[in-house]
Amino acid sequence: MKKILSLILPLFFFSLTITAQDSIQVNKNTLNDQMTEVFDKSNSYQEYKVVKKTQLATLRRNILDSVSTLQKKIALMESEVSQERIAVDSLGQNLKNTQQNLIKAKEKEDGIEVFGILTSKATYNAIMWGIILILLLISGFLFYRFLNSHKITNAAQLKMAEMEIELEDYRRNSLEREQKLRRKLQDEINKNRKA
Repeated sequence: MKKILSLILPLFFFSLTITAQDSIQVNKNTLNDQMTEVFDKSNSYQEYKVVKKTQLATLRRNILDSVSTLQKKIALMESEVSQERIAVDSLGQNLKNTQQNLIKAKEKEDGIEVFGILTSKATYNAIMWGIILILLLISGFLFYRFLNSHKITNAAQLKMAEMEIELEDYRRNSLEREQKLRRKLQDEINKNRKA
């Protein structure tokens, strides 16, 4: 039994190796090489070629396998292309959104919100310096008016002080005259009493 097994086992491995080599050779050959091999191994009858059905079936199976594989590759590639298109469209939309956000950010950076209205920095500066200039002019005008009225007030106070001095002099002079007249009157009354 061991002898039979030792003889059959190498034959079995040898047949497996030959079969594996045939299938490897068929798989390694391109379709063109396989067709050439089928035509070369086929017999000719008049103007026809006689091809073995097994070779034709193998060739057909290989062709169908190749076509099936190529169709799968094409479907996979179309799927990848559509996914890449979707990704490109998504990236394009993201780019648009980013550009719009960038434009808005630049507008906000270049502008200042005044009372909820976005204005450019140049306009804001012009408005602010205009307001400051107008306020300075109004302040200057009011200061001029203040100085002018202060001068007038000082002049009026000075005149009033002079008038008060004159009035005081006039009162004093009037009082002195009145006192002199009273003395004279009293003197006259005293003279008339004596006389």
